[in-house]
Amino acid sequence: MKLCVSLLCSVFALASAGVWPAFSQAPDVSRWSEQKAATWYTAQPWLVGANYVPSDAINQLEMFQAETFNASLNDKELGLAESAGMNTVRVFLQDQLWSSDPQGLKKRLDAFLTIAAKHHIRPMLVLFDSCWDPYPRLGPQHPPIPGVHNSGWVQSPGYKGISDAAYRPKLEAYVKGVVGAFANDDRILAWDVWNEPDNGNDSSYGRVEVPHKAELVAALLPQVFAWARSVHPTQPLTSGVWQGNWSDPAKESAMVKVQLAESDVITFHNYGWPEEFQAKIIELKAYNRPILCSEYMARGAGSTFDGILPIAKSYNVALINWGLVAGKTQTYLPWDSWQKPYVLSQPVVWFHEVFKQDDTPYRPREVELLRQYTGRGSTTGQ
Repeated sequence: MKLCVSLLCSVFALASAGVWPAFSQAPDVSRWSEQKAATWYTAQPWLVGANYVPSDAINQLEMFQAETFNASLNDKELGLAESAGMNTVRVFLQDQLWSSDPQGLKKRLDAFLTIAAKHHIRPMLVLFDSCWDPYPRLGPQHPPIPGVHNSGWVQSPGYKGISDAAYRPKLEAYVKGVVGAFANDDRILAWDVWNEPDNGNDSSYGRVEVPHKAELVAALLPQVFAWARSVHPTQPLTSGVWQGNWSDPAKESAMVKVQLAESDVITFHNYGWPEEFQAKIIELKAYNRPILCSEYMARGAGSTFDGILPIAKSYNVALINWGLVAGKTQTYLPWDSWQKPYVLSQPVVWFHEVFKQDDTPYRPREVELLRQYTGRGSTTGQ
């Protein structure tokens, strides 16, 4: 009750300040009960996969725009995921894809889901994202910046969508449209309604970000959950926590409070050492809901398949690493490439990704471990 009052106060404070309009009453729909979430999770196999964008796409727009949607490459690369024992992928959408061509997006997303199902993979779909470029543009995307990690990734909804109240009906139409179109589709695992909503991109685009971005998104996020719930999806909703202290409600940010209070199942990101990863799981177990790690594995930061797989398996925590096949996102390069691009030399180890462009594993032992822990993949004849 205190959380609800706090959120309403925040919303009306922002509205009175002129930074966001007061919201209409949310539809009368409810978050899943703990029992419903537990029953759903019990019905799943151990979920292991990767955040996926095809190697020929620099971002979400290039992945799903009509001119660049590449079904054959998706088929080949999701086949690689299946061969490594993976049964899920996390895939990012973008609101402008819907506002410009809703029927086309539904058609291409349906085609993607058909390809994924062929490989026994059920995607988690991400609706909004606060990371990287706050000025998304439809059409041809710029080429990768040499030596820079994720140099073309775009936010959704971006600067205008967050700061301009007149854009809000487009966001509502997008959420209700895309979730409603696939609300009963068993090929979809879950909906991640907003990726890292309080990411200010300080090391990349921080100077051109929306003022008061975290406050604006914290006020909008409960409404996004409500929009999604209003079309009654059979899949769970979530938004992954990624920073701060989750062990004590008094130490949680306003954003984390919203994420944990609204999510049907708990998702989190962690790129730290194994002991840090385990500590975060223990913090989140207090919420008595299924736990899915929707981002991990940054070799140079201490997060590896070797160290994380056994811990997650022992706690029955789902695992989705960042990256599948090295490509235009260049996320095999580390985050610090924004300060020192890797153009004259390459990092000692790849940061993310599992496979090279020639479809061979970056490190074969990692694929062996994935197959070993999941009991799936090429070595099992599947």
